Amino acid sequence: MAGSKVQRHAAPVRHQVVQSLREDILDGELAPGERLLENALCESYGVSRTVVREALRQLESENLITMLPGRGPIVTVLTAHDIKSLYEVRRSLEGLAGELFARNASDEQAAGLAALLERMETSYLHGTVSSREESKAEFYERLLEGGGNPVLESSLRGVHTRIGLFRRYAFLDEHRVAISMQELRLVVHHAAVLRDPVEARRHCEQHIQLAGELAVLEYDKRVNQADPDAVPIAI
Repeated sequence: MAGSKVQRHAAPVRHQVVQSLREDILDGELAPGERLLENALCESYGVSRTVVREALRQLESENLITMLPGRGPIVTVLTAHDIKSLYEVRRSLEGLAGELFARNASDEQAAGLAALLERMETSYLHGTVSSREESKAEFYERLLEGGGNPVLESSLRGVHTRIGLFRRYAFLDEHRVAISMQELRLVVHHAAVLRDPVEARRHCEQHIQLAGELAVLEYDKRVNQADPDAVPIAI
């Protein structure tokens, strides 16, 4: 069982266990379909059963864990249709985010997004998995803030939570990161420089189209590596 004893002074214990479990799932230490035994988790993280159950409920709400009747919690297993459905929604939402930014962002917000893109040449293109995650998260924060639509912001954050696993795959692939960086340059150019809502939306949607195709392939590969007898995902 993956995991390590949590440090009780740094943050609420439940929050630390949630973070540790989430990271183990996103890193592939806990594979899709793997059972999560409460006793083993308590021993692994050095916490009580109550804390483990609270953490599992939180991760179930994020769709990273599925509760099966008679079996208990497992790491969520997705089908190709599940993944494609998520990315269809993500593509539409992020397209709208790019369009709204081009329409609504202040000059200061547009300049801030352009400045972030410059920093991402180091933190994203030539960065670590951690710095890539942080800089991409900041990119979306700025994009959504400039768009000025709190309903869209809430909806897209929910989708991003559900696809955390697939975003991590992309941050591990140097070739995909280079392509992604070029796509982000086009998004920023049309949304923050030219302020063209139609083209900003189109480039945001193109960015997610390729990401969704990669997500299906990478997830299929990892599921089969974890369980060679698993039925392949039909693409």
